[in-house]
Amino acid sequence: MTLARKYSYRRTLPHLQKDDRPVFVTFPTLNRRQLPEEARGCVLRSCLEEHGRTMTLHAGVVMPDLVHLILTANRKSDGWNFSLPEILQAVKSRAARVVNVTLHRSGPVWQQEFFDHVLRSNESLGEKIDYVYMNPVRAGRDWREYPWLWRGEVPVI
Repeated sequence: MTLARKYSYRRTLPHLQKDDRPVFVTFPTLNRRQLPEEARGCVLRSCLEEHGRTMTLHAGVVMPDLVHLILTANRKSDGWNFSLPEILQAVKSRAARVVNVTLHRSGPVWQQEFFDHVLRSNESLGEKIDYVYMNPVRAGRDWREYPWLWRGEVPVI
């Protein structure tokens, strides 16, 4: 398998989405570039700007080189849900613009692809919320004092 073919495959990961089901989403920075603290705040604010618009954000954490979100897609005026690519495009493009302005640079901030997993039960939702909360802990920080961690309303599924 050539590198181009492998990259092409990675860019076409299937993104499954079920109506009214929370989804766990992860997207890393390009080349795992570290985001300084002021940039992480910009990213969290960009995620929260989509909360209530394209998605309902249940939990999220911005780590130095990646973002984890647990979200449920909201419905558009035509009755269809926003797609994961639409939601992530809105979050990532807004965050990239603000991060680049804040850091006085230009260019891509995020890898183009993202990982997602539909949560099918309250147990899997609880496990993913714990996983989100444990990210700062694994990095040596107290999750209760980590400024780039957010928790909203957790649905029952």
